[in-house]
Amino acid sequence: MKLDKRIIPLAIGGLGIGTTEFAVMGLLPDIADTLQVNIPQAGHLISAYAFGVVIGAPLIIGYAVRFPPKKVLIALMVIFTLFNGLSAIAPDYTTMLIIRFLSGLPHGAFFGVGTVVAARMAQKGKEAFNISLMFTGLTVANLAMVPFVTYIGHIFHWRWYFVIVGIIGVATVLSLKFWLPEIERKGETHFLEELKFLKHKQSWLVLLITAIGFGGLFTWFSYITPLMTEVSKIDSAHMAYVMVLAGAGMVVGNLAGGFLSDRLGPEKTCSLLLFSMMFSLVGVFFLSEYQSVSLVLTFICGALSMAVAAPINIMMMKAAPRSEMMAAAFMQAGFNIANALGAFLGGIPLEKGYAFNYPALVGVGMTFFGLLISLRYRYLHQKGRFETDKLAL
Repeated sequence: MKLDKRIIPLAIGGLGIGTTEFAVMGLLPDIADTLQVNIPQAGHLISAYAFGVVIGAPLIIGYAVRFPPKKVLIALMVIFTLFNGLSAIAPDYTTMLIIRFLSGLPHGAFFGVGTVVAARMAQKGKEAFNISLMFTGLTVANLAMVPFVTYIGHIFHWRWYFVIVGIIGVATVLSLKFWLPEIERKGETHFLEELKFLKHKQSWLVLLITAIGFGGLFTWFSYITPLMTEVSKIDSAHMAYVMVLAGAGMVVGNLAGGFLSDRLGPEKTCSLLLFSMMFSLVGVFFLSEYQSVSLVLTFICGALSMAVAAPINIMMMKAAPRSEMMAAAFMQAGFNIANALGAFLGGIPLEKGYAFNYPALVGVGMTFFGLLISLRYRYLHQKGRFETDKLAL
């Protein structure tokens, strides 16, 4: 399938966002040492960024919908580049905490606007694949950039990590300016008008599928390091290669999810992915002690974690035809809730003293509930119940 170069600026933006979001996890000890805090305190930098994503997505989109999408995307990446650049020179922990929160603000809004722009630029019937191309930047970040900047941060200094992210941000701004076409905004609107999609039952079902169903995989990913080292008995020195394997799965799964969604429809693809997730997490629980099988499951789970991006975003955009960007922004908040929920629930059996394969069992339960919601969604969708079935706010 031919690559549309107009999508490249969005993919580069995803590369920068993915790098700044995930690489910090591998550099926490270095950051903590420089800023003279302990590692749990340094972990608050991750939470501050995620909080910025959740807060910034709807607020920025609510204001930005009155402007052309290209200008909005450029402005968002200028903000992203500025605050990541400032992260490189933050003098103390408090300043860094504030800057990381501000760095997260454009994250959800960029993907919210970018998702809609990618879909509009696509040929008829290729919308999901175009969206998956945008998210390719995010998957390549996990595959290549995160290990690279983590290495640079360890060998030289963690501040170079933010310098590199800033350079990617500048490249994104320039590519958006010269490669992304002008796209008209959809009429006049305001913040409350954009939120009306939340009156629709299907919007809440999609958000629940995201937060609960796909949160199941985060029970696995949040504790992948102790799972592989303690249960699969893989040397901790080789964990970088394990993460690359998971990243390779994300790249493949992301593109496969877009392809399948265009062929089978997003609703059917979503249900199939949830069933596959549940089955793969069962495998993680029972088979992680076998190294070779565990590595195969790492690739599969990595693939499934990103395969959902395109179909679930298409489902949400269908639920909000008059406020697509706001709906896509809410999806970013939904994925962050899935991340937090999966990590929290997955940690419960560990607190009770169970082995590191038990979070996957929690994930099986979460994906099962997500599958039930997905099947309910498909039933209502096939019966044409969504057009008139609304919830009162």
